[in-house]
Amino acid sequence: MLTDTHCHLNLHPFDEDREEVVERAREAGLVRLLIPAVDRATSRSAMGLAAAYAEIYAAVGVHPNSIGDWGINSRNWLAELAVGSKVVAIGEIGLDYYWDKYPKERQQDVFTEQLNLAAELALPVVIHNREATDDVLAILEDWVEGLAEAGHPLAARPGVLHSFSGDTTQAETAITAGFLLGITGPVTFKNARDLQALVAALSLDRLLIETDAPYLTPHPHRGTRNEPAHVCLVAGKIAELKGIPVDEVLHATYENSVRLFQW
Repeated sequence: MLTDTHCHLNLHPFDEDREEVVERAREAGLVRLLIPAVDRATSRSAMGLAAAYAEIYAAVGVHPNSIGDWGINSRNWLAELAVGSKVVAIGEIGLDYYWDKYPKERQQDVFTEQLNLAAELALPVVIHNREATDDVLAILEDWVEGLAEAGHPLAARPGVLHSFSGDTTQAETAITAGFLLGITGPVTFKNARDLQALVAALSLDRLLIETDAPYLTPHPHRGTRNEPAHVCLVAGKIAELKGIPVDEVLHATYENSVRLFQW
């Protein structure tokens, strides 16, 4: 029942031992892995890995730090890829004001275009947010409101806020809009008291577990390359914070992933 709903196995840090990483994931009990894209090339490579491994699925999309090549034909190629076998989401998409590689207005325009495409294709979205929470939530609330007004089925499963690190009010806003919250390795860090308190208080039926491999490696492996097998440490920390058996976390997050991605 173990899932990793956000791992970048298609990136270069896994080029030399990708097969071994997948095998360790299987040995750890992983039954579903989602590989999100950041651009056109990684959309294709995510789809390639999904075709090669039964437990792997893909998301396709353009990350806010990769929108330099986004142009008049980008929506068309993304739409063509998105109908491919085992593509279950559009992502990761969103806003990134930390690196600020592109103007905020440009990021918002490309984000909205991809949200509209997701609605057309009835695919949930995987959301990247870095230091842009207010704008991300405002855009998503408007999008979901439009889905609901149109009676669109995606309004019931709009997507996930990847590696959520916001406060209680922001979490409630996202949950009210129908989003799940992805929890990653930082929840295991000793100094992550605010995130730990939030996770302890959140309903289990709103959570997904992620690695964001090769990034955000959980304790006690912090400082090394992350990989999907380490998602069990995220699940274990959530169980500890909630005072429940880890199997309950695995079951709930698996069911949440099925509800969202329909895989």
